[in-house]
Amino acid sequence: MKKGIIQFFKFLVFLVLGLLLLWLAFRNVDFRNLGEGLKEAKYIWLILSVLFATLAYISRARRWNILIFPLGHKPSLINTFYAMMTGYLANMALPRIGEISKCVAVGKKENIPIDRLIGTVVIERTIDFLSLLLIMIIMLFVEGNILGPFLIDNVWKPLQLKLSEVFGFAWIFWILIFTTGLISLYLVYFFRNKLRKWRFFAKLFDTLWGITHGLKTITSLQHKWEFIFHTIFIWINYTLMTWVVVFAVKSTSHLDLADGIFLLVIGGLAMSAPVTSGLGAFHFIVSRGLLVIYGIPLEDGLVYAILAHESQLVFGAILGFYSFYALLKKKPQPVVNSPQTPQMGV
Repeated sequence: MKKGIIQFFKFLVFLVLGLLLLWLAFRNVDFRNLGEGLKEAKYIWLILSVLFATLAYISRARRWNILIFPLGHKPSLINTFYAMMTGYLANMALPRIGEISKCVAVGKKENIPIDRLIGTVVIERTIDFLSLLLIMIIMLFVEGNILGPFLIDNVWKPLQLKLSEVFGFAWIFWILIFTTGLISLYLVYFFRNKLRKWRFFAKLFDTLWGITHGLKTITSLQHKWEFIFHTIFIWINYTLMTWVVVFAVKSTSHLDLADGIFLLVIGGLAMSAPVTSGLGAFHFIVSRGLLVIYGIPLEDGLVYAILAHESQLVFGAILGFYSFYALLKKKPQPVVNSPQTPQMGV
């Protein structure tokens, strides 16, 4: 009962934060122009975007299977896909709860220990984070004149200005932060055994260990090169899924593939915000990115953001509901173990 109340309050907090970001995104917007932009949009491009998303989802399901195989189980691709889409549906209610939901779904359907499946999800999320970080670094080198100024003007300078107002000299603050950080890391490491008695630090240490061990595990995967292929294939489809939507709006139709990667990066950062399905955060960051970097009117930028975000949201919800129904309808699979059941250790 207590846990349910906590989850409900979390949902309310995330929802309020998302609505606040939505208000910020649509503040000072000419809704007449916004409505005209939505009317004139070429919705046929959304079908292509959804197609690329589907390819990415199927590839993600297969990649997750590759991580599950070393546990000694061989779940069917369709069950893994259904479980994954059910997890995406759960994320629409509460951020990150989908990671647990999909483990529960495929675990019950395929008779796989749920706690061991969580280790595979930690690896997945680590790879996704590193992939987005790598794309961002490449963008800084290849298209630094696009991403660099946006991050500096919209993230770094406002932060520096706030710090200067509070502390007078921002560099003194950064020295204090850096020194405090080093001392804190040393103290945490030195007292790690005692800190493990606290639930927060125990979870933190287990997560960090799982990430480190999980990255090592990838090198010993039986289908290592297929795993790498699917990781690349997923992000190619994410890029195309994001890019083709620009052709639906007249003022963004001139943007090329490199611009699509820029939209992918800032959109990915927005989707990692602690709000339901990137609600508000995606609309705010993407529309401002299009305005600041390309001079595209705010209303047109919001048209693009609405089409890109809501098309995937609706499509994901439809697939999620169908997948949830399919999992309930299908009977659980018998346990399929390999002759030897190696331990993944995450």
